[in-house]
Amino acid sequence: MGTAAGVIISGDLGARLSAEPGQAGVCCDCRVVKEWGRRLAQIVFVYLLGVVLFAINAPSLVDSGALKGPFWVRYAVLAGLCLLQLAKHKAPGIALAAGVPLLAIDIAMGLTLAIALAFGDLIYLAVLYGSRRSSQTVVIILWCYLGLVIMVALVLSDSFRIALLIIISACSLPAMPVWWALNVRQQREIAEAERARADQLARIAELDRDAAVAAERASMARDLHDVIAGHLSAIAIQSEALLTMREHDPQRTRTVLRSMRENSLASLAEMRAMIGLLRSTDGQDAFTSPARLAEFERLVRSANAAGLTVTVEVDGIDDLPAAVDLTAYRIVQESLTNAVKHAPGASVSLRINRSSETLVVEVSSDRPAGPPNPTGAGLLGMAERVDAVHGTLSAGPVEGGWRVRAEFPVEEA
Repeated sequence: MGTAAGVIISGDLGARLSAEPGQAGVCCDCRVVKEWGRRLAQIVFVYLLGVVLFAINAPSLVDSGALKGPFWVRYAVLAGLCLLQLAKHKAPGIALAAGVPLLAIDIAMGLTLAIALAFGDLIYLAVLYGSRRSSQTVVIILWCYLGLVIMVALVLSDSFRIALLIIISACSLPAMPVWWALNVRQQREIAEAERARADQLARIAELDRDAAVAAERASMARDLHDVIAGHLSAIAIQSEALLTMREHDPQRTRTVLRSMRENSLASLAEMRAMIGLLRSTDGQDAFTSPARLAEFERLVRSANAAGLTVTVEVDGIDDLPAAVDLTAYRIVQESLTNAVKHAPGASVSLRINRSSETLVVEVSSDRPAGPPNPTGAGLLGMAERVDAVHGTLSAGPVEGGWRVRAEFPVEEA
């Protein structure tokens, strides 16, 4: 069993990798050797094909008589053209240019089919593996050559049939490898474009997944803040109030303890609901229901027990849209929690008013807020929640105190 960078490799593979750290380099060398072996096999095949054509005394493409010159010259020219194919990946254009003098030697002796085929391979490789500019240069030279051949054949030939035969025989050999290479190159470029497009789509999908995860994490952070922070803050402040009481007041002690228990149970219930929602397969929990604005009295009791004096003015909170109902409840909860933490003992006014098209929730205190908590996320969470239901939120100091005002669009009941 071998491990590396947190990845566990078991079996014989892990043992081989552990025992042979240079195996990756050996595999790379094997691939290089195989590639060069394949290239040499292709070159040997082309050379042997030319030798066979020479052996059967294939006719010259220029002179129909016997082959001119010593055979070793033609074998040397053929070998040179075959060896130039080794540069097809690094310098195919230079290889083609270097093959032109060899082709000229064969033309001077009477152009043969073997040499023409070998030179055609160089043309094919230059167009296929060369840069776009060099490939276009070869195509332009080919068009110039074709135009020159057509013009010379039509001018010097006495018969149109002979001129047509010359044009076909002189143009087909260089034109075929160019056409073939352009077709293969186009298919490769299309495949590369498709791969690039697939990679781009994969990156976009990954970004979408990251954005979805970030949005889900932000939503969970808001929910955890609303569910846990509000109730625990109230419990902490109420317990601190009990500890700092100078005179024992049984009635007030029972009230505070009752509120602390109520906050604890509410926190546990909402936490249990959130866990059930996260663990459910269909994203729903049939055993819990979201908090509603109609439950604001529990929040008011908790705030009063923590030392605030909350006055309430409520009008029309029935039959609200579910999203608006929950968001408005969270705004009241967070606003009262902030008042308990940052303006202890303040008088707080809670106003909830619904018109035909708008629900307004306003929480204001008669004391300014304390210094902001740089790590707090309450106001940010409220703004995100209100924005999610297309509402507006304003929070800030006003007339020596602090006010939070949220407006939600609602339909007429």
